[in-house]
Amino acid sequence: MGDQALGVRMRVNGRGVEVDCEPDALLVDSLRTDLRLYGTKLGCGTGDCGACTVLMDGEAVCSCLVFTRQCEGREIETVEGVAATETGARVASAIAEKGGVQCGICTPGFTVAACGALQRLGSLSREQAAAELAGNICRCTGYIAILDAVCSVHPGEASPAAVIGGDDA
Repeated sequence: MGDQALGVRMRVNGRGVEVDCEPDALLVDSLRTDLRLYGTKLGCGTGDCGACTVLMDGEAVCSCLVFTRQCEGREIETVEGVAATETGARVASAIAEKGGVQCGICTPGFTVAACGALQRLGSLSREQAAAELAGNICRCTGYIAILDAVCSVHPGEASPAAVIGGDDA
């Protein structure tokens, strides 16, 4: 590290971390290299594809456009963090069940963006889902299955296990 290395403190997936980085280090690189959170993908590097989407203080951002130093004191959620939530698990499951996964490069970004939107807005209409996911590009699926999946998730409903057999089953 150079003489200007910074110690950036933030919360990532609910855990306090400190990342030592250069002033020009990008969040996507710090997540993947320093924190070994490989779910966040680097696609275009210009903020156009959404593969690197994370939630910063609950808002979807392209981590390839955010300097790590800008994350001081912030809350960052990656796909690993949102997938551990009930909504995240539902989104990931729905995307898989409805055929919204092919190569998988875009899936983490779509999952994170969808979870952020669902946390803010609740259930999404097709138009809302399309608007919320507009920053994410998929070259494989044609979007229909992904939109169907996201629209099928209704936060706050009882989990499938509770509906089928109850919590005591």
